Amino acid sequence: MNQVHGYPGGHVSLGGAQVVDLAHPMRRGMPQSPNHPPFRMLLERRHGDMVRADGGSAANELIVTGGHVGTHVDALAHVSQDGLLYGGLDAAGRQDHEGFSRHGIEEFPPYVGRAVFLDIAALHGLPALPAGYEITVEDLEAAGEAAGAEVRSGEALLLGTGWSRHWDDPAHFTGQEQGAPGPGPAAGAWIAARGVRVVGGETIAFEHIPPGRGHAELPVHRQLLVEAGIHIVETMRLTGLAAAGRAEFLLVLAPLPVVGATGAPVRPLAVLHEVRNEVRNEVQRDGKPL
Repeated sequence: MNQVHGYPGGHVSLGGAQVVDLAHPMRRGMPQSPNHPPFRMLLERRHGDMVRADGGSAANELIVTGGHVGTHVDALAHVSQDGLLYGGLDAAGRQDHEGFSRHGIEEFPPYVGRAVFLDIAALHGLPALPAGYEITVEDLEAAGEAAGAEVRSGEALLLGTGWSRHWDDPAHFTGQEQGAPGPGPAAGAWIAARGVRVVGGETIAFEHIPPGRGHAELPVHRQLLVEAGIHIVETMRLTGLAAAGRAEFLLVLAPLPVVGATGAPVRPLAVLHEVRNEVRNEVQRDGKPL
């Protein structure tokens, strides 16, 4: 049996496939939206605080975090428009101090399936898109054509902006002053029209954030979560995926099933299977997808 041992920034091999970790390590002080409670971890018990008769000792920690800190999945309960959640549900009637009775993150079934990675930064020949850059429909279509990958209904779509490279600069990463790259409303409508099940990106918000605006308005969240019922994965680490140069792969996505929560941390994994050249050529001659 193959065993996968994950580590920050690491890639592993699994039966001829490469496994790429798409999550940022969670740590105190990591970049996050000012709209959410911060991540905190401390050792509640240290080795030596209690020692058993046989000399054994155990340590444990206390973790406090918002559901939208670090790499995480947005539940459909996360955003409402005019008081309504996805499907026209009244938001006020579905929430109390214990969370949401509908559209909480526990309703998200684990996703194990095909994903398409459109590297918009590479399309423009850049390691990372400029702050405040708006991803357009033309960008999405050009990146899809360059990758030779079709975005299909019910599957996953990830957008590469190169923004993971700014993870160690929280002020720049969050884009509160200079903005952050992401899809604008036209690109959001294009994504929604393809009926994907889940989308993901590298920034704090899967949105075009203009300079000086912060998260004042999030129209793409409305389009995807409220109108189309499409989940969003944010703050992904996609530099390893970009380096691998693969547009299609198997994505494993299973957020913590916190009942009634509007989002939860996740550790997405991209499984890159090797495709023999003779098989690839045969598939392309037949006109069938890989």
